[in-house]
Amino acid sequence: MSTITDTTVIGHWIDGAPRASQSGRTAPVFNPATGAVSAEVALADESEIDAAIASAQRGFETWSRFSVAKRQTVLFAFRELLNARKGELAAIITAEHGKVLSDAMGEILRGQEVVELATGFPHLIKGAFSENASTGIDVYSIKQPLGVVGVISPFNFPAMVPMWFFPIAIAAGNAVVLKPSEKDPSAALWLAQLWKEAGLPDGVFTVLQGDKLAVDGLLTDPRVQSVSFVGSTPIAQYIYETASKHGKRVQALGGAKNHMLVLPDADLDLVADQAINAGYGAAGERCMAISVVLAVEPVADELIAKISERIAKLRIGNGAGVDGVEPDMGPLITAQHREKVAGYVDIAEQDGATIVVDGRDFRVEGHEDGFFFGPTLIDKVPTTSRAYQEEIFGPVLEVVRVQSFQEGVDLINSGQFGNGTAIFTNDGGAARRFQNEIQVGMIGINVPIPVPVAYHSFGGWKQSLFGEAKAYGVHGFDFFTREKAVTSRWLDPAAHGGINLGFPQND
Repeated sequence: MSTITDTTVIGHWIDGAPRASQSGRTAPVFNPATGAVSAEVALADESEIDAAIASAQRGFETWSRFSVAKRQTVLFAFRELLNARKGELAAIITAEHGKVLSDAMGEILRGQEVVELATGFPHLIKGAFSENASTGIDVYSIKQPLGVVGVISPFNFPAMVPMWFFPIAIAAGNAVVLKPSEKDPSAALWLAQLWKEAGLPDGVFTVLQGDKLAVDGLLTDPRVQSVSFVGSTPIAQYIYETASKHGKRVQALGGAKNHMLVLPDADLDLVADQAINAGYGAAGERCMAISVVLAVEPVADELIAKISERIAKLRIGNGAGVDGVEPDMGPLITAQHREKVAGYVDIAEQDGATIVVDGRDFRVEGHEDGFFFGPTLIDKVPTTSRAYQEEIFGPVLEVVRVQSFQEGVDLINSGQFGNGTAIFTNDGGAARRFQNEIQVGMIGINVPIPVPVAYHSFGGWKQSLFGEAKAYGVHGFDFFTREKAVTSRWLDPAAHGGINLGFPQND
């Protein structure tokens, strides 16, 4: 594995400007396609954590006094800048994460849906009014921002996942401290610069680079009022328990093991296409990826043959493309993660599964040091195997053969996760029964990755979500505001406002 000699150190964004770290601690940032270290990222110490939160507190005191109309203007400006320059952000994501450029662009567009939802925030944060609730007494409610809010995002979506949270938080009048993954930290700084150009006051959007020390700082500091997180289930549980113990609101979205139930009446060509897309897109590094195909017999053999044919045609390579040709799938994020994914394939094989297509020894010519893992297809995976029960988070698609619709439903419902699932069928009655009986938060009917649009909310059940707070949609606005109820009685003196013939304006 090669390294660079003159290493760039990626720092923080504090008080509306880049801030070099003085901690002396760093972690390597890789180009996953080449295996080379492209930079070092700063790991904050206690003084830098304090400086980031203090800056956000000052930013909140300024921003929360802005009128709704002025906040909305900044949101619209950010949206327009993002739309015009999203190609820059996609290139940054591909360089540090490894996903292909079109996939990077796709995550930006899905995140932009939440930005667009947030531009309409005045309707979603308005209160209610009851006149003359008692004689001469009115009762009304108002929604106000929380203050400083923390966002801790994962490596797999360095733009989209933060955008699930910060547009709504900022629209509602809060100040955000974003702690991105140390594996791909640069997208957060690009977004910070864009907010600056959009006119957001200094301190309202802060980027704190770091590791567990920075995370724990956000979880325990009394100035931070809430924490939003997406990542693995063990860390989500830790985030939820620690932040809750310190009196904070928490959105903690965890891991997944998503199943696709295929009934015998389904169009198997459609199923094979969608299994490829949902299993191997972004190299399987998605919490909404399909990991398990539950094939209701007698379709398994035919379906496996169709999936195998499609795997053979996939192009795997540098996500940035070579000679203008973009591959279908890029590398995994790190060498360590590649070994972890390979370990799960080893476990499945040891437990008696059949490896139909094996990606463990896959290499890309000219990128032999890259963190590539070939699309892998495994048949007859025992449901007792850790390879079936645990989240793999890589391009590994497992097939489990079942004998009936009910057996498939029971398998899905017995799992520890409840993030996303899908059914493929042409039977409307079966689909309706599936959506009613399945114990999962997000369901696709002939849709393999059922990520809700921005005006609905994202979140699973069971070990995929801790607490009740889902991401974005109405849940997001409820999460980032708190309500006051006011009961008032006023005398009725004559009032004179003077003369002004101009058209009334917002300010």
